[in-house]
Order: sequence, then C-alpha cells, then structure tokens
Amino acid sequence: MELAMASAIGILTAAGVYLLLRARVFDLILGMTLLSYAVNLLIFAGGRLVPGKPPVLRDGVPADLAHYADPLPQALVLTAIVIAFAMTAVVVVVAIRSRNDNRSDHVDGREAEAAWRAAEAQRHAAARGAHHGDDRAAGGGAA
Repeated sequence: MELAMASAIGILTAAGVYLLLRARVFDLILGMTLLSYAVNLLIFAGGRLVPGKPPVLRDGVPADLAHYADPLPQALVLTAIVIAFAMTAVVVVVAIRSRNDNRSDHVDGREAEAAWRAAEAQRHAAARGAHHGDDRAAGGGAA
C-alpha cells in the first residue's frame, strides 16, 4: 500500500512540475492542480495508512489508536480539497479574462505570442521559397 501511494505521489508531482514549466496558462493551472493532489496524498499518507478502521469513536471499542484511524489528516485533506477547488475556479476565471485581453494564453502575454507567430511565418515563408526554388530548378533543367 505504501509503495502504491508513494508511486502515485511521485507521478503526480512529476506531471505537475512538467506542466508548471510549460508556457501556457491552461497547462500551468493543470500542473498546480496535480501538485495539490500530490500534496493532499502526502498529507493523507502522513497520518498512517490504516484500511478498515473508522476515524470516529464507536461504543464498545477502546479509544486508542490501535482501533482507529487518525482523523486529523483526513480533515486537513478535506479542507485542502475545498480550498484548492475554490482557488482553481478563481485562477480559471482570471486566465479566461487574461486570454480575452491579450488574445493569447501564453504566460508571457502578447509579446511572446507575436514573436512566435512572426518566427513561424518566416519559417513557413522560407520553406515555401525553398520548395518553389526546387520546382523552378527542376522545371528549368527539363526545358
């Protein structure tokens, strides 16, 4: 159980960091969400993984940790889920507004997107010029 939990935390963390390093706002939001899931699992695993034991006291069962799961990590994770959901909603609204204002979902805004589009246009123009030059050379040699 611990190996599966550690693997899940590691995979979520790696995917979250990868998405955080991307230059698009949606990828950034998704990366932050995956990192919050990883942190929630880490907090939950920190409270000892005990399957089949309730976190609340019951009548007729001794009140010691041998018969119950620790309720504090579960309460912390539940609170973190609610806060993360609310913050994700706020960040998505801000990202949508930024996309509408900048006409780009790039993290750097309009300048980086414009530079990328200009570089792409030059690359396409160079590729078309090279392609047309090959056609002229082939046509000129056949005549």
